[in-house]
Amino acid sequence: MLSTPEKIVFLVIVLASAVLSWRTFSQMVKIIKLGQGSLQFDNPVKRIAEALNVFLSQKTVLASRPGVSFIHSLLAWAFILYFLVNFGDVLTGYIPDFHFMGRGLAGNIYRLFVDVFSVLALLAVVYFLIRRFVLGSPALTVRENVMLRDSARSGMRKDSLIVGLFIFFHVGFRFIGESFFIAAGGPDSWQPLATMLAGAWTGCDVAALDLYYHISWWLALGLILAFIPYFPASKHIHLFMGPVNFATRPQRPAPGTLDRLDFEAEDAEQFGVSKLTELDSTNILDAYACIMCNRCQEVCPAYNTGKQLSPSALEINKRYLIKELGDHLVKGEEVDQKLVGQTISESAVWACTSCAACVEICPVGNEPMFDILNIRRDLVMMESQFPKQLQTAFNGMERNGNPWNMNKDRLEWVGQDSSLRVPTVKENTDFEVLYWVGCAGAFEQRGQDIARSFAKIMNKAGVNFAVLGNDESCTGDSARRAGNEYLFAMMAEQNVETLNAAGVKKIVTTCPHCLHTLKNEYPQFGGNYEVVHHTQFINNLIAEGKINTKQSAKTKITFHDPCYLGRHNGEYDAPRAVLKATGLDTREMERNRNRSFCCGAGGGNMWKEEEEGGQAVRQNRFEEAQSTGADVICTGCPFCMTMLRDAGKELESTTQVRDIAEIVAEGLS
Repeated sequence: MLSTPEKIVFLVIVLASAVLSWRTFSQMVKIIKLGQGSLQFDNPVKRIAEALNVFLSQKTVLASRPGVSFIHSLLAWAFILYFLVNFGDVLTGYIPDFHFMGRGLAGNIYRLFVDVFSVLALLAVVYFLIRRFVLGSPALTVRENVMLRDSARSGMRKDSLIVGLFIFFHVGFRFIGESFFIAAGGPDSWQPLATMLAGAWTGCDVAALDLYYHISWWLALGLILAFIPYFPASKHIHLFMGPVNFATRPQRPAPGTLDRLDFEAEDAEQFGVSKLTELDSTNILDAYACIMCNRCQEVCPAYNTGKQLSPSALEINKRYLIKELGDHLVKGEEVDQKLVGQTISESAVWACTSCAACVEICPVGNEPMFDILNIRRDLVMMESQFPKQLQTAFNGMERNGNPWNMNKDRLEWVGQDSSLRVPTVKENTDFEVLYWVGCAGAFEQRGQDIARSFAKIMNKAGVNFAVLGNDESCTGDSARRAGNEYLFAMMAEQNVETLNAAGVKKIVTTCPHCLHTLKNEYPQFGGNYEVVHHTQFINNLIAEGKINTKQSAKTKITFHDPCYLGRHNGEYDAPRAVLKATGLDTREMERNRNRSFCCGAGGGNMWKEEEEGGQAVRQNRFEEAQSTGADVICTGCPFCMTMLRDAGKELESTTQVRDIAEIVAEGLS
């Protein structure tokens, strides 16, 4: 127990820490509120429950890097436990003969947990300090061609050292203090590790041990009070801001769904994001939540193939830009807060494939992909600054309704096969399902093969379907992901009008990009339809016994998960179920399902040259598929088909690339 003077001094220190903490915490809140919109907190019970689940279970951390993540989770659980420990220790200092949790079983279990987790936390923090400062783990570094602010390069190491040493000494002094207490009062079987250390103090008199215990108590709690004002400026704040991020982030129909811009608003002067305070509040919060663990960088197809993009570096740069400009921002002073050139290079902006791998893997719910797509909106619509190759696609979508810029009959793909029945909505007004062919199906040779194969399957199954024919137009996905939101909005409004006029209720499409846009983004424009991918549709036909498809089990095949079918829309099982029904020898790539690697076409990259790097994304993926020993690489997306076929030609491979519809159609009986 503390003496009266000690109690007074401690209270004074607490008040001083609270005053200093108020300044740093309030500045953080003010900066987040400078962003556009507000943090969402509808359905608070559900949101808080999700945040607590993530915080307590550490499930998002444990989802990758299992070994390192488990050690990190031990540290996180110890941190959570130490909320209780520090509260109990303060009460112990102020209340005579106080035993936190009592002297019964609850108190015994509490002391055992604290004893064990204190040592685990010490071992964990030593491991992380060695990993960063001695071994220099490559997982914690950023390649030299990636933009990283000078303040971040030096600041991250300094911050990591401060945080690491704080944890080590805070937990260490508390643990050693317990050993002094035990040495003075006798062994405690419920604190075996502290009791073991207490043996080192044999020979010390009780008065000295009591003094050492007091010193340890002061150092352990004093470090907390000294650290709290620094907390918002350190990466350690992610322990709080991660759960806050999960509790307040937008609830999207799908992970990659972009918000609609209001071009008719009277005060609309800026479209897209050019500077820090034009980001949504949730995206500014991302910078505070970032662990700086580089998990997003580890799965980014652009970074993995030598491009300048690192989603992690973007968040880190945002954080350090905020650090440098924080005082000026809250005072409303004019400062240079442009994002391109300060947080990300222009090449990095255009290297993003919008695959959502960074969103999927982030343990604290960050969404760097949205920063990039919103920056593109500014570059395209406000600055007219974008890769020249995209102009052809933009012109084609605007003038001819397709990014190939072709002025042809959209039903040409049907060909001269009289056995292929493909009615239009005007010819079959009682259709049940609309087949959205897409631009690839209408104009690209291999896309046309896919469309014919799928039509053949529907004919065989007796599906009552129709197509829009020449009334169909590009969904505008590539325009939206490339930043041309205005063009996308025009196309979406036109297509929704056409679909609603035709009385469409259910749509099936062979393109995951069309699937995502029609299903998740057209509701923003009044288009509400049931939309399914052709792999889902075919799987249902097989399950209902409407088609049979069998092929030789000698053929080895591997399925490439399209980003816009998998991560963006959560479908992984249907294509695999279809391939299983064919009887083919199916093999999985190492990166599959929600960890699938992009083909490189998304985010408008289909229509431009890939940014400079060490390897083409498509080649990286093709080589992985080849390594399975498969004879055929199976796709469920015409973009993936194009990219992987091109990669095969570039690598002079004989491995075939085929769509799942072609494989099923070939095996129809």
